[in-house]
Amino acid sequence: MPLHVPPAPAPALRTVLTALGSPTAVREARTPSLRNAQGPVTPELPLPVHVLDRITPAGASATRLAGWRFLIRCGDRAVAAAETMLTPDGWAFSHFFEGPYITATERALRQAETMKQPYQARLLSVPELYMLTLWLHGDSTADGATGHPAATDLLVPLAPAPPGIAAHRPHRVAELLPVLTTRVTPAPLLGSPA
Repeated sequence: MPLHVPPAPAPALRTVLTALGSPTAVREARTPSLRNAQGPVTPELPLPVHVLDRITPAGASATRLAGWRFLIRCGDRAVAAAETMLTPDGWAFSHFFEGPYITATERALRQAETMKQPYQARLLSVPELYMLTLWLHGDSTADGATGHPAATDLLVPLAPAPPGIAAHRPHRVAELLPVLTTRVTPAPLLGSPA
């Protein structure tokens, strides 16, 4: 399989397993599909979640690891996801959630498994555009918690993608970042110097 999923830190996985085993955490989660799951639920496919804080004309100027996301599987499908975050005391469970990004992530991962080149799977969030992408990093042996998108890496926007950006279509970082740059750069006001 050419798609490599980096191992999550053991403490991050433990926090998710603890939350799944807590009736309070599951009952209070805003995830009806998790509360109503029939049968055992398991965290799978841990993906490091990187955040692209700033996009400049030169490209990605600041990315940081925000946490790890685990798809929560019940039977043959993911019903929710669990997010962890790094705190001063180590990894902590953040929250459960569901929604369109769960199925979009599964679809993008299946699509990536058919590619001939090996990639490391990560998630890249672009908060300025309310956009989440599957980041296919070309170095499949790299530490999943570090690094920046390389020009030859692929970004696969997950549905729902921002208007004008096709979901589930792989784009090289060098091709997509200039498009994103024009989206986040405010247009000059009428009558102001450009």
